[in-house]
Amino acid sequence: MRLIHRDPSTGVHRLRLETPSDLWRIARLVRPGDIVGASTTRRDPEAPQEVAGAERTRRRVYLAVRAEQVEFHGFSKHVRITGPIVEGPFDIGRHHTLDLTEGDEVSVTKPNWTTGDRTILEEGLERKGDPTILVAAVDWGDSSLVRLRGRSVEPVVDLRRTIAGKRYEGGQAEKDRGSYVAELVMLLRREGAEASAVVIAGPGFLKEELAHRLTEEDPALARKMRVYPTAESGRVGVDELLKSGRATEVLRGSVAAEEAEVVERLIRALAGGTRAAVGPVEVGEAVEAGAAETVLVSESLLPDSTIAATLDRAREARVRLFVVRDEGEAGRKLTALGRVAALLRYDWTSPSRLTGSPGSPRGAPRSGA
Repeated sequence: MRLIHRDPSTGVHRLRLETPSDLWRIARLVRPGDIVGASTTRRDPEAPQEVAGAERTRRRVYLAVRAEQVEFHGFSKHVRITGPIVEGPFDIGRHHTLDLTEGDEVSVTKPNWTTGDRTILEEGLERKGDPTILVAAVDWGDSSLVRLRGRSVEPVVDLRRTIAGKRYEGGQAEKDRGSYVAELVMLLRREGAEASAVVIAGPGFLKEELAHRLTEEDPALARKMRVYPTAESGRVGVDELLKSGRATEVLRGSVAAEEAEVVERLIRALAGGTRAAVGPVEVGEAVEAGAAETVLVSESLLPDSTIAATLDRAREARVRLFVVRDEGEAGRKLTALGRVAALLRYDWTSPSRLTGSPGSPRGAPRSGA
């Protein structure tokens, strides 16, 4: 995300959306009531009346709408913002939908930029040109490839095949395995060509065989390849790798990988008892006490005014704020813990926990965490 212009007196920010993650960010930044402007097309009202409406010439114009509805379409990589037109050459007051994609410029005017808004904006400005990382969790007959880019986790392919057992060695099993390796090598070479890093993980020796083949057939790809062990393959193996922290160095720059890892750190801290706070009350107390190091907040909680004061105080105290997407395993875990939590600088116990205040997320079963 690139900041093109900012006017502190009016709250206007003009931004260029450069990556799929920026689409996710703009969909979280814009809320009902905000003014959003962009270049768009709309039917020309000056076209002759005898011309059917559907056939009237569309003109490219700059329009601004007062947002009423915001829709993020991650699969097709676009954001739709609908509301009445408040600025433009015609049709003031009539509804219009801005359809934003990568490369678009958009202006956002908010009466008040909250701490949550600024956290998302600053993340986008700091992470220009999110690296593309290809991750493959492989095993015989069950492999998955996903593409990581910032907050975007894009499934590439799930490759499931039936492979003959060892009793068929030298016959069908050998053919099946050879075909399976060839297919994976083809996919890795094709999808990894534009990636900044390629990670191959898995429980057995298939990952080493693939690494060997790629080293022989594609030295350029092999130079950006890393191999890591996991207990599982497929999508489960990808999740395991992301939250394990084993591939932190190569995955640096991927917010999706960092998200999985930081939530896993929270779970481990909770198991220890005194290095984590969960729920609005505990997190607020931890921030006030200067004990909070990192505050994790679910994206759906950002518009909630009850958490705004805590986030403001955390920002003033230079506590790191990390917004966690609701979708995915990490988001579900944080939601089960009250949608807000904190990793602590030192051992600390909430006064509310000591007095047994009701409603703490710690009182509920953590089966989903």
